[in-house]
Amino acid sequence: MINQFLARNNLRLYAISYMVTFREMNDLITKSAPLLNFQDTEIAFADKSDDELKEKYWLFRLMNSEGLVNFLTSLAQIALKLHLPIEPLIKRTIFRHFCGGETIEECEKVIEKLANSNIGTILDYSVEGKYDEEDFGRTKDEIIRTIKRAKDDPRIPFAVFKVSGIAPLGTLEKVSSGIQLTEKGERKWKRIQERVEEICSLAYSIGQPVFIDAEESWIQGAIDLLAETMMKKYNRERPLIYNTIQLYRKDRLDFLKKSHHKALSDGYFLAVKLVRGAYMEKERERAEQMGYPSPIHDDKTSTDRDYDQAIMYCLENLKTISFVAGTHNEASIQLLTRKMYENRIEVNHPHIFFSQLYGMSDNLSYVLAKNGYNVTKYVPYGPVRDTIPYLIRRAQENTAVMGQMSRELELIIREMKRRGIY
Repeated sequence: MINQFLARNNLRLYAISYMVTFREMNDLITKSAPLLNFQDTEIAFADKSDDELKEKYWLFRLMNSEGLVNFLTSLAQIALKLHLPIEPLIKRTIFRHFCGGETIEECEKVIEKLANSNIGTILDYSVEGKYDEEDFGRTKDEIIRTIKRAKDDPRIPFAVFKVSGIAPLGTLEKVSSGIQLTEKGERKWKRIQERVEEICSLAYSIGQPVFIDAEESWIQGAIDLLAETMMKKYNRERPLIYNTIQLYRKDRLDFLKKSHHKALSDGYFLAVKLVRGAYMEKERERAEQMGYPSPIHDDKTSTDRDYDQAIMYCLENLKTISFVAGTHNEASIQLLTRKMYENRIEVNHPHIFFSQLYGMSDNLSYVLAKNGYNVTKYVPYGPVRDTIPYLIRRAQENTAVMGQMSRELELIIREMKRRGIY
């Protein structure tokens, strides 16, 4: 009671000083931030027909079984090696639910559908496993097409690319490890830098924000170097080039703060996409095989703690940091929206975005968008055969996330029951 009395009297002094009514100031301590209702399946699946919802149900029911997912992904990998014609089956099932199409043009229906719910699209060219200069050049050209496509289209607020799609992994690993490059290696590194420069300079010239995705820890050092160089060059007037920080790594919260200090010192905006991480099993297996400490947190609690501290750090430095909360974690989203409310930060502040994967966590994306927040969906696209490695990894990752598929399935069933089709 004493603390409440002192708080109210301090508020009176504040109100008198700033010509604000006591009633308005009193609201600050008597009203708590409203929790968003992420269980509202009517909003979450508003743009899904009954047939689409049923298809989603059967797919997620399948993905809820880790053993079955592992069996089917192994089967798909064998079929790929034997050059069996599995593309039509893949396209009618998992591809249709997690990808926008095979080309940018085919993605238009998805772009428009998301936009009708006030959700932006991030076109993600998801071709993986390429190794020669010709392939790197083709991928770079496609990334440039996504940037040009996004120009002046408010439905596509960001573009994105993976450095590994335009660079040999060996060179990225050597640069990340500080290994002296041979003359041939130097030429490869120079070509990587030129491709990244071409992409980012175009983005700057047309004012199109672009993400540089995070990857495995043993090549991330080179990616961070490229991202920092591009931010220092192109983020002076506004946040444009975004690096991605994986908070399941033990060192990344500190990396975020050091990156911010560098940006402040050199006079540019820090722009970051905050994610938990996508290569946990791969990281731990490699660390064990090669005999070094795993860079990944030992438990989920530590990852959650660092992620939430990262979004709070960005929120506290909003004038000089632009960030995207790339997460499917409801608790982290509730934390961020609550802190925005408490600090009277507008829901559509241009330095704060939320992002989820297309086909996943629609309850989060659609409810956030319905409440006016800036929301985007990653929409992968590319030829079916070339995107199969991405789809396999996505299926395995999502199945491995504790409870993720069960939560998705529970929401789908609830909406089907609400519609009377279950």
